[in-house]
Amino acid sequence: MNTPPVDHDTDYPLPLPAFGAGAEDAGGMPPQSDPSSCSQSICPAIEPDVPTPRPALHTDTLADSVLILLSLTVVQRLVGFVRAVLFCRWMDADQLGQWDLAFSFLVLAAPLVVLALPGAFGRYIEHYRQRSQLRTFVRRTLLFCATLTAVAATIIYFGRAWLSTLVFGSPEHASLMASLALCLLSVVAFNFSIELFTALRNVRLVSLLQLINSLMFATLGVGLLFVWHRAAESVVLAYGGACLISVIVAMTCLRRSWAVLPQADDLLPHRELWAKVIPFAGWVWTGSLLANLFDVADRYMIVHWSPATTVDPLAVVGQYHSSRVVPLLLVSVATMLGSMMTPHLSCDWEAGRRHAVSVRLNLFLKLVAFLLVFAASGVLLLAPLLFGVAFQGKFHGGQAVLPWTLTYCTWFAMLLVAQIYLWCAEKARLGSLALLIGLATNISLNAVLLPRLGLRGAVLATSSANLLTLILILSFNRRLGFLTDRGTWIAVAAPIALTLGPAVALLVLAAIALDAIGSDRLLNPTEKQLLVQSAVQYLNKLKRLRRTGQATGC
Repeated sequence: MNTPPVDHDTDYPLPLPAFGAGAEDAGGMPPQSDPSSCSQSICPAIEPDVPTPRPALHTDTLADSVLILLSLTVVQRLVGFVRAVLFCRWMDADQLGQWDLAFSFLVLAAPLVVLALPGAFGRYIEHYRQRSQLRTFVRRTLLFCATLTAVAATIIYFGRAWLSTLVFGSPEHASLMASLALCLLSVVAFNFSIELFTALRNVRLVSLLQLINSLMFATLGVGLLFVWHRAAESVVLAYGGACLISVIVAMTCLRRSWAVLPQADDLLPHRELWAKVIPFAGWVWTGSLLANLFDVADRYMIVHWSPATTVDPLAVVGQYHSSRVVPLLLVSVATMLGSMMTPHLSCDWEAGRRHAVSVRLNLFLKLVAFLLVFAASGVLLLAPLLFGVAFQGKFHGGQAVLPWTLTYCTWFAMLLVAQIYLWCAEKARLGSLALLIGLATNISLNAVLLPRLGLRGAVLATSSANLLTLILILSFNRRLGFLTDRGTWIAVAAPIALTLGPAVALLVLAAIALDAIGSDRLLNPTEKQLLVQSAVQYLNKLKRLRRTGQATGC
């Protein structure tokens, strides 16, 4: 659960592994007899067993998922950006650093306390749906997660002084830890809802919940900062309240369709359920823990490993936070798209279309890299306006490390996308191994560079760790049949151009675009055909919508 993850001012705890692979070996279930692609419809075997879907359980195609997601993401990300700017304008660097660490704690704790069980939804929802056991599966996992979360929140509350020292470097923030204990309840519930409806491929509802969460977080956060006090505690309570409101909407939608779900005559034995799901969730839990530690290690290293100077470590974290606001907004879009692809690719994998999974995922990986580098170049061009005007010139340290932050955030998005192949192949342990090596590299390099170079050293260490992890994951994918080509490795190298300035990065992208049009080195013929087919599909859909509108007089 990513959840995951993660920008502290994006619309939900991202983007860390929300769905992983379990202990089973590749091979999984036998191929389905129907050769139709899951990207165009849901798995054929599901249709006879499921009544006409109600809105809460409506299943969207992959093409529709992308269109819906991009439509709502524009508004959602605009809200997130405005909120982030206001937070940076109104909060001091040390308070911004406290919020950064507090949110990192929530991202780390949310999947940890529930053993990442909702992360198994993407893999097993269809399994139990086909067997008319979905109600039993959801009910039992909900009760399990609710119990574990209540226990964890109680432990956090009574251990708030010790945890304050661990998270913030001082016991004086115990009251903030008490707020985090309360906030954790609603965050886990929100993540549970998002994982459930994402696995059901109801992109409309997922996008709506994300938008509600973003709007409520902005409204409550700005309101509390303005009328109460401009501190991290206001933002934490606002985030918890936004998650709670989103959960109420989600449960209302689920309740409408709960009664129409078929219930199998034979009950699902507890032993059979947990013996299948827990080993899988265990690997998801391991991967989620490592991924979240990988994401937050540099900030906690700043708090506990910074040289003894007059600079407050929390203020340094606040400077770092300012450099991550826009990059992680960009990354969250890519990772949200990846999470929407996962159930469709998993369905293709189990239907025996594994070559199609490789082709589609490799193309998506390239597109993510090139589009993020293009967007990051625009961010660099506008950086003086962003930091000088929007942030009121308070974060010069953040502006100085922005090019490297954009670079490693692009690699971070790519490794999360590439890891989907390991999940489909049920080899998540290889992804966990890559993250473990990356985490060890990050901590080791931070220990060396942070005392010498300060914030720049932390960002360089994180960049190196992200690149190494991405290369390891792609290497593991190749061993399992993932087809990389020259274009894949050019996509991996492209973000380095950002460290040379926006002009150089745009020139590199122009050369890449010309080469992609004139040759097959970057995009092979199959990938180009996929892009053309997608474009034609959307054009035909727009034509049908236009004809429908003309016929109805709209």
